[in-house]
Parts: sequence; C-alpha cells; structure tokens
Amino acid sequence: MMTNFIQKYVSLNDKNWFKTGGKAQFFVEPKTTKEFSQAILFAKANALPIFVLGKGANILISDEGFSGLVIHPQLKQIEFNSETNELTAGAGVTISDLINCCLDNNLSGLEEFSGIPGTVGGSVYINIHYYQFLLSDFLTSATIICKDTGITQMVSNSWFEFGYDRSKLHEGTYSLVSATFKLKPISELETAYARGRQTEIIRHREKRYPRERTCGSFFRNFLKEEYAQAQKGTQVPYVAYYLDKVGIKGSLRVGNAVVSYLHANMLVTEPEATSNDVITLARQMQERVFTEFGILPQPECELIGFKEYPLL
Repeated sequence: MMTNFIQKYVSLNDKNWFKTGGKAQFFVEPKTTKEFSQAILFAKANALPIFVLGKGANILISDEGFSGLVIHPQLKQIEFNSETNELTAGAGVTISDLINCCLDNNLSGLEEFSGIPGTVGGSVYINIHYYQFLLSDFLTSATIICKDTGITQMVSNSWFEFGYDRSKLHEGTYSLVSATFKLKPISELETAYARGRQTEIIRHREKRYPRERTCGSFFRNFLKEEYAQAQKGTQVPYVAYYLDKVGIKGSLRVGNAVVSYLHANMLVTEPEATSNDVITLARQMQERVFTEFGILPQPECELIGFKEYPLL
C-alpha cells in the first residue's frame, strides 16, 4: 500500500478559522477515493484515530494538536446531470464553488447558503442551515467511506438521519466522499435574480457576523427540555438571547480571544491567540448564563484533539 503521500507533524493552525491549535501527528490530503481509502487503511494499521478536516470553519483544535491522522479531502470534482438536474460534488468542493456551478447551469436552491464557509463534506456533516433552509432538503444521495475498512458505499438521504446541526456522520464511523443534490431548473432571467440574491445574502451575513478568525456560532441553541428550565421567565431556545442579556458582546475577553461586538454567540481570535484562550472565554460565558438563568450553553463548535472535555 502506497502511503508516501502521508505527512508527519503538520501544523493545523493555518487550516482552521480560529487560526489556533497544534500539529497533526499525521496529515494527508487525498485527491481520489483510492487515496482516501489508503489513508484510512494506514490509520487502521497503526491504530490511529482519524479526524476529517474540511475548511475548519466550525472547529476548535487543541493547542496540543491531534494525536492521529488528519484527513483533509481534496476531492474537488463536480459532475452535472442535465437530465435529472442534479450535481454531484466531491467532499473537498467548497460551498461557494458548488453554488456558482449551480447558477452557471441555471439551477436554483443552494444560493440560500451563500456566504457560509465550508466544504461539501463538512456542510453535509453538520447539515448547514440558513433560516428555514437545510442542506438536507436538497441532498438525494451520497457516497460514504467507512473509517474502519476504507470501503465506500452509496446511500440515500434517509441514511443520514438529518437533524438540526447534525447527521449520522457525527457517529464517527463514516465520512463523506461525495454528495448529489437535486435542484430546480430556472430561466436565464431567474438565474440573474438568484445571483442578485446570492450577493444580498453575502452582504447581509458580512454585516451581521464576523468574517474571519471565528467558528461562527460557538454554542448551539437550547433544546426544549433545556430552555424550559430557564429562570426568570425567559424560556426561549436562542442561546444568543441569553448571552446578550448577560452583557458580554464586544467586551468579555480572555487573552487574545474576545466575544464579537457583532454577535454575542461568536468568539473571535486575534493574532497570538491560543485555543486555551478560546476555551477559557467560552467557560466564562457558560458560567455567566448558568448563574443568571440556570441553564448551561453547550458547544456547536466541534472540539478536536482535547484529551479531556474542556468545557462545563
């Protein structure tokens, strides 16, 4: 088995949006399904845990790095089926490139996710959303790869058991190789309108949210059984509501990590920040909400490489 494309001790702090974190013990960027499978078999042969990295937009990597194999898929093929109005995109395709390919072929739907950073692999993993739109609304089928065997298989939408911010991929046994999306054919005029909507969505997002050195929303919204326990009669699901109430936006800081002045649920790093800065800041946010309202925010951001769970 050829594994000379696998690297050792590769820095990860330039491969995620927070710009923090240590090194990967092993690192690989497979360009084909065969290389993806070979990387998995290498990890199995050496008893290494695997982490599959997309654009790093929704993760925080430990300052100690990741003891195992980080797979950064570079499968960037896009295939268009004009008969079915479907696009099949590799896990390494960015959502931005996928949307532009759709509009180039007069297909509508995915422009609702304009401005969301990430790859197809990471976006399917977390089932990205924008207002009422979910990526799972458009996915018809996919190719997945087993992290134990390196064997691929085709699955339908139902296999993923999609939910809010989740999919079956969270269980960790499989990773995405490619996904197929069913879209709506539109006229040239409607495409021009869709491109205008794309521009407006991006403008809106850039005005409301920080554009770099963040993971987006750090904490997920509360489940019904959680916010039902909130004190002081403020029983709403939106975690940002509670974070706003405790008065931390743009002011609460630990080291070189600070709560964004644009959004109380977004943490932003500055140069020289560490992941420990972010963790300590997030813990203080948890403490303030719990003290004030009796409920504890839980992360939406995925925590990678931490030997013990670092939050409350």
